[in-house]
Amino acid sequence: MSEHPNASVLRRAYEAFARQDAATLGELFADDVVWHVPGRSALSGDFRGQDEVFTYFRNLHEMSGGTFKAESRDFTASDRHVVSLEHLTAERDGKTLDIELALVVRVRAGQIAEARDFFSDPNAWDEFWA
Repeated sequence: MSEHPNASVLRRAYEAFARQDAATLGELFADDVVWHVPGRSALSGDFRGQDEVFTYFRNLHEMSGGTFKAESRDFTASDRHVVSLEHLTAERDGKTLDIELALVVRVRAGQIAEARDFFSDPNAWDEFWA
C-alpha cells in the first residue's frame, strides 16, 4: 500500500529538518504557514510565516546545543491533514527532555499550511525550555 501524498510531504519535511536543509523546507512550507506551540516557555506561541517558523526550528536546535531530535513513529493522513506521533528528546543545561508529541498538520496544495503541537507532558516541555 502506498503512502498518502500528504504523509509524504510531512515525511520529507522531517528528513529536511534533520539535515537542516532550508531549501527543501522552503519548498514544503507555505509562505503563510502557522505553527502553534502551546505552553508558557520561550518557545511557545503562534509562529506565522516561514521566517518565524524557521526561526522556531533554529531555536530548538540552538537552545539544545544541537541535541533536539523529533523521531516520527507513526503517520496517518487524509486529504487535508497528517497526524504524526513522535518521540522528542533533547539535552540542555543538565536537563533531559523525553516526551511524546502528537503533531497535527494541515496540508494545502502539497505544502504544510498549519501545524499544532500536542505534548504528552506540557509541563516537562515548558520546564525544559525555561
